[in-house]
Amino acid sequence: MHAIVIREPGEPSVLEWTRVPDPAPKPGEVLIDVAASAVNRADVMQRMGFYPPPDGAPPYPGLEVSGRVAELGADVTGLSPGDEVCALLGGGGYAERVAVDASQVLPVPRGVDVVDAAGLPEVACTVWSNVFMLAGLRAGETLLVHGGGSGIGTFAIQLAKARGTRVVTTVGSAEKAARCRELGADVTVNYREDDFAGSGPYDVILDLIGAKYLARNVDALATGGRLMVIGLQGGAKAELDIGKLLRKRALVHATTLRARPLAEKADIVAGVREHVWPLLESGAVRTVVDRRIPMADAASAHRVLEASGHVGKILLTV
Repeated sequence: MHAIVIREPGEPSVLEWTRVPDPAPKPGEVLIDVAASAVNRADVMQRMGFYPPPDGAPPYPGLEVSGRVAELGADVTGLSPGDEVCALLGGGGYAERVAVDASQVLPVPRGVDVVDAAGLPEVACTVWSNVFMLAGLRAGETLLVHGGGSGIGTFAIQLAKARGTRVVTTVGSAEKAARCRELGADVTVNYREDDFAGSGPYDVILDLIGAKYLARNVDALATGGRLMVIGLQGGAKAELDIGKLLRKRALVHATTLRARPLAEKADIVAGVREHVWPLLESGAVRTVVDRRIPMADAASAHRVLEASGHVGKILLTV
């Protein structure tokens, strides 16, 4: 098969579409003929040499795919060859085929195109696990989503609104603000011009920035607020005012999805199937795809992502 390999850490040009050995499903795994993968910030970090895949994962980038079941490993039930599925991966999605533990596989939601479904597993599992499982966002509360135009942001806005919360999001342009309001955001804040704290306080904050926003995020939390840090686009080190956290009885929780044990990810995937998939099938939540790019041209897709002009997911098609 063909896959995108990283010749050496560096710029997007180090991504190369080349022949690699075909995977084979182990017991408990599913082999998927890939229709599409999606580009995530973690893929950029891996390309630059900062985010190696976990032990046992393929060396190719790609944290999610959609496609059709090609083969079942021993002991796999509930799936059949030809089924349209999408899957959460530890790596290896930029390829024509991938083998993945069956617990990480989801059916393509009814009414969703199989290619577009490639942009669902990572965002759905990230938002569900952080905003709802860990932070416990409840109807009537207020959520702040940083980076509303991102894949994570566009999905978080819709899911939170569908579950009865007020949503504020930060954006970098008037165009992105308009798109986020179309998705249900109650308030958009252009971070280049305004301070997001003015639209708070917030019960839950979903943050992809990290150090740069830490102090302001804590300032903006409501009493009993929960700050979920899932990215480091603004750096990794900052001072944390513990006294302020104590006074607010607030929580700061930093987490990643990729390196979690399979059993933990299986619980998340099961929760997504139970609570999120019905909203996709009813149309209350939808996939937001910025563009499709041939997988062989993954370098161009990385350049688009790094330019930050996109809204929603960038898909790589086979």
